[in-house]
Amino acid sequence: MKDTAIAPEFAALLRSVWRELSDPQAIWQIVAIAIAVAVAFVLDRRARRREIAAQYHAVKVGVGGVKRLVFPLTAVLLLVVARASFRAFHTDQYNILNLAIALLGAMAIIRLAVYLLRHVFGASRVLVSFERWIALAVWVGFALYVTGILPLMVDVLDEIAVPLGKSRISLWTMLQGAFWVLMTMLLALWVASGVERRLMRTDALNMSARIALSRIVQSLLVLVAILISLPAVGIDLTMLSVLGGAIGVGLGFGFQKIAANYVSGFIVLLDGSIRLGDLITADNFHGQVKEMSTRYTVVRSLDGREAIIPNEMLITSTVINHSFTNREARSAVQLQVAYSADVERAIALLKEIAQKHPRVHAQPPANAFVTGFADSGVNLEVGFWISDPEQGTLGVRSDISREILAGFRREGIEIPFPQREVRILGAAAAPAGPGTAVP
Repeated sequence: MKDTAIAPEFAALLRSVWRELSDPQAIWQIVAIAIAVAVAFVLDRRARRREIAAQYHAVKVGVGGVKRLVFPLTAVLLLVVARASFRAFHTDQYNILNLAIALLGAMAIIRLAVYLLRHVFGASRVLVSFERWIALAVWVGFALYVTGILPLMVDVLDEIAVPLGKSRISLWTMLQGAFWVLMTMLLALWVASGVERRLMRTDALNMSARIALSRIVQSLLVLVAILISLPAVGIDLTMLSVLGGAIGVGLGFGFQKIAANYVSGFIVLLDGSIRLGDLITADNFHGQVKEMSTRYTVVRSLDGREAIIPNEMLITSTVINHSFTNREARSAVQLQVAYSADVERAIALLKEIAQKHPRVHAQPPANAFVTGFADSGVNLEVGFWISDPEQGTLGVRSDISREILAGFRREGIEIPFPQREVRILGAAAAPAGPGTAVP
């Protein structure tokens, strides 16, 4: 074990631990650690199941932080009590307990730090989804460092290398590069989330432009983070030019459609032809735009179905935007009245009924027309304008149709139904009976 690779106090502690492990009395320290971990685990499970209602966000964050510290702090407290008991019995063999206390204390600090980072990076899904795994990875790295195993692993990983041109890239260098790329990307995503929050509060830009600018800023910051982090660990970017070119050509052919969708997404977001909340018809699907990303657009129909439409289709095909210049949409109800009915009174009643509906606009006003003459009666249509087509038109047409039916019954205006009159122009000759004289 290389003592110079770790702190001197940890090296001395490890030497003491190795000496104590050869002593049969060390079993009592291991039993104490097992009991402390078991009790802490049970209390941790109970604390996680218990929900504490909190009104303020700061209180919720504090409660969540305390829950993450229940296991390590409980174990540390029990081990401190156990160490005090060992001292009371005048024994100086408790270095294994000291090592366990140091590791559990580090676990508490790491858990709390990663939890606070998750709330700082609020919009970062990586920290939200992998908070526990990130904390575990950091703690394992610290434990390997404290126990002196990490320097040995570094030596082994550094010996595994791949010659690339005039340079040499070892596995340890690649892992370092991945770590610093991850760290700089997290920093870039944090800055990007702050920029996004500022953009979303800007009223001078429409929503599509805000989303497009936030995605562009996020992509540029991630690219800058990678370009900064790789040279920082000694990886020359010029070494990767040939390999990157070959990979780029392969990806260009393999992911041509994906790249087209991303480019189309930026175009759609920037030109403002389709915005959040618009009512569109694309790929024979009619609905309201609910979500716009750089690869696809989510359209929700009035019956609850959702279509994920690739952005390339919005660029290369015809899209009907029912609310491009304004959100007003015209709807109509068709019906017939009998030829004997008062058509002028029927038209006036249609306009009056449609205009009374709360969703119908006063300007332009509802209007009714004679659209044709049918076999059974006169065809009429009442048209009206609404400003919330995303709520559907079936409801408003149903309400107006019911009022029309009731109003026509009060006024005695007949709504005809198909009738057929059969006229027999000539009767067939009756068959001749017995005894009938034949002329």
